[in-house]
Amino acid sequence: MTSRRVLVTGAASGLGAALAAAFEARGDRVLRTDVAVPHDIAPDDDGWLPLDITSESAWTTARAHVEQTWGGLDVLVNNAGVAGGGRLDVAGLDEWRWIFEINLFGMVAGLRTFVPVFKHQRGGQIVNVASLAGLVHPGGMASYNAVKSAVVALTETAGHELAGYGITAHVVCPGFFRTNLMNSIRGADSALAGVMEHLVTGSPIAADDVAGAVLAGLEAGEELIVPDEPAQQAVALKRDDRAAYDAVMRAQAARLDSLG
Repeated sequence: MTSRRVLVTGAASGLGAALAAAFEARGDRVLRTDVAVPHDIAPDDDGWLPLDITSESAWTTARAHVEQTWGGLDVLVNNAGVAGGGRLDVAGLDEWRWIFEINLFGMVAGLRTFVPVFKHQRGGQIVNVASLAGLVHPGGMASYNAVKSAVVALTETAGHELAGYGITAHVVCPGFFRTNLMNSIRGADSALAGVMEHLVTGSPIAADDVAGAVLAGLEAGEELIVPDEPAQQAVALKRDDRAAYDAVMRAQAARLDSLG
């Protein structure tokens, strides 16, 4: 099994940490990046690099580091992101701009940085972490649904555009699983935040479970990876019985409104 050179964003915790560990367990070389390197990491540890994904200059530094250390990159994992959302008349435009700046434009910056590397190599894998919210759209989460749908579209576009260079693009759409993503949530809709917190902390699915399914999906060549059964069931309901799906979504929206 060939060892790959892998860069993971948002690798300090949660799914990013689980993905980095899973790649390493496979035998890959991994560069972990996050907006801040954990305090217990030695300054000269070349397995870590600070990376603010919204900064083009930080991405340029990451590319220089990868090229100097490894001579290239095989897998770019765009995992870093934040949680948000809110009902249409509650969430402000500042919240929309914040979540798009990080969850979409940060990813675009990563692609703009490393697609030229992949093209030069005539090969590479792009792994963009979206969410079930990119495929299934519950009420109260308009900004999160919209930005994750944009990630799905971005990834599909990249796959079409770059196929001729031997580059593949894969989007990951997990449902709710236990992670610290809720630490990043902001916004005026406190009722939604409470619902999301309950769904995350009460999930039986761990980040390690999702990471394992992601690597299996990559090995199978899946371009759309829906890694957990509840997410798969939700996608199937929307595909196979739209009336029932709409009824579920609208009932959930009504329950959210009842919370105030």
